[in-house]
Amino acid sequence: MSQEKYIGMDVHQATISAAVMDAHGKLIMECLLETKASTIVEFMQGLQGTLSVTFEEGTSAAWLHDLLQPHVDRLVVCDPRKAALLKEGNKSDRIDARKLAEMLRTQQLHSVYHGEHGVRTLKELGRSYLTITKDVTRVMNRIKALYRSWAIPCSGITVYAPRHRTEWLAKIAEPGVRVRAEHLYQQLDSLQPIRLEARRELVRESQKHSAVKLLRQIPSIGPIRAAFWWRCCRRHIVSAPSGSCGPTAVSQSRLMTAVSTATCEAKCNATASASRCAV
Repeated sequence: MSQEKYIGMDVHQATISAAVMDAHGKLIMECLLETKASTIVEFMQGLQGTLSVTFEEGTSAAWLHDLLQPHVDRLVVCDPRKAALLKEGNKSDRIDARKLAEMLRTQQLHSVYHGEHGVRTLKELGRSYLTITKDVTRVMNRIKALYRSWAIPCSGITVYAPRHRTEWLAKIAEPGVRVRAEHLYQQLDSLQPIRLEARRELVRESQKHSAVKLLRQIPSIGPIRAAFWWRCCRRHIVSAPSGSCGPTAVSQSRLMTAVSTATCEAKCNATASASRCAV
């Protein structure tokens, strides 16, 4: 008798809906779990046989992947955009968990790569740099919006420079608005050093990856863009044999193929977004 079990998990911040099927597609168990490490591990340890687990890519996917990896025989983090069955019929957490288990059993899922082989640090530093850069941009936009709201022309970048700051603040006649502008300048002054440090850390980490050095050989690709390209391209190189897919062992031909694939995917996503906006 086959002891294979296929487990679909619909993951949310507080709870996880789990459905367990056998090799013949019979639903064995359904349960609602707390999104807590000890609860999830205890649930897996209570199941016997060969365990295959799947859940959708999302906010908690990396954490859940690392948690479950030692306790299951097969683990698939799937791409929800390519799971057509999930979009059909009724929608609920229990139904989605059943569908995921069935699609895992019938091998209909498209895997999203996890277990980064040293790339996770680069990804997290990249996210940090992007977030801080957006924060800096947001504050800079607010500073210019404040001057424009009082009909004060502020083209160029001198409005942000510390040495011209007194001159710019003097143009604001309203005391309350001037204090608001000072607060925005303080935010900008506090964020810019953090952004520079985040950039240095990202570049320092990217230098550990031979693929980034290959990408730097492409004209107009600098250290930051190369680091982000490698973050995007990494998942297109996961089909390499075991042992040849690490951060320091990527051939130029495989890297260029991954760049082309990632570029085409980005263009398709951009076209789809433009079409939705046009509608």
